[in-house]
Amino acid sequence: MERVRLDIGTAVNLNGRSQDDLRPVEFEAEELGSRTAYLDERGSRGVTETLYRTPGGRFIVYIEDWSHWQGEPTTCRLVEVDCTDLDVGGPFEMLGRACGMGRPLTLSEALAACGDEDASS
Repeated sequence: MERVRLDIGTAVNLNGRSQDDLRPVEFEAEELGSRTAYLDERGSRGVTETLYRTPGGRFIVYIEDWSHWQGEPTTCRLVEVDCTDLDVGGPFEMLGRACGMGRPLTLSEALAACGDEDASS
């Protein structure tokens, strides 16, 4: 485990000046991995999620919702999650997969994900 230092809060760039309410957070944890999802074709907006495991076994996700556009905020927060949040259908499934925690989909789950309404078996 190592000492992790992150900032939480919001920062925005206004005419070359930074205005923020960021606050530092420090804790012991192991970084398990991260993923970035880009929200536009230019890659100038996105969400980066990083998964940490604390010595007590808690899973913490650091979410950085960022933008490189002037006047648009970057917001950073921490969320405690459990294994079901990182598994198939959970809100952080893709992060779990990026960290090697995902399981293969069942045939029914795969068919449902592809829009097949008769995915009952």
